[in-house]
Amino acid sequence: MTMRPLIFLALAVVLAGVALEGGTEGAGDCGKSSADRMALRMAPCISAADDPESAPTGSCCSAVHTIGKSPSCLCAVMLSGTAKMAGIKPEVAITIPKRCNIADRPVGYKCGDYTLP
Repeated sequence: MTMRPLIFLALAVVLAGVALEGGTEGAGDCGKSSADRMALRMAPCISAADDPESAPTGSCCSAVHTIGKSPSCLCAVMLSGTAKMAGIKPEVAITIPKRCNIADRPVGYKCGDYTLP
C-alpha cells in the first residue's frame, strides 16, 4: 500500500515529461487535457478507488465533482492508463461520485463495462 503513492508519483513525473514534449493534439473527452493528465488530479482518491468501504476525502470529492462535470471525462479518467498503472479498480472507482454524495452525478451513465450508480 505504501508503494502505490510512489508509483503514482512516478507516473506523474513521466506524464509531465510527455506533456512537455508533445502537449495536446486536440480536444478529447477532457477538453485540451488528456485523461491521463486529468487522472493525476484524482490522487487524493487512491484509497477510495481501492476500497469500496473507504470514505473518500474532501479533496477527493472535490476533484471528482470538478472532473465529473463532464461525464465522458470522468469515465475516461477512471479507465485511463494512469489509473490502470496505479492499480485503480474501475468497478470501485465508479462508485466514488455516489460515495461523495454528489447530487448532480450522471446516474446511469455508461462507462465502458460499468454504469455510474
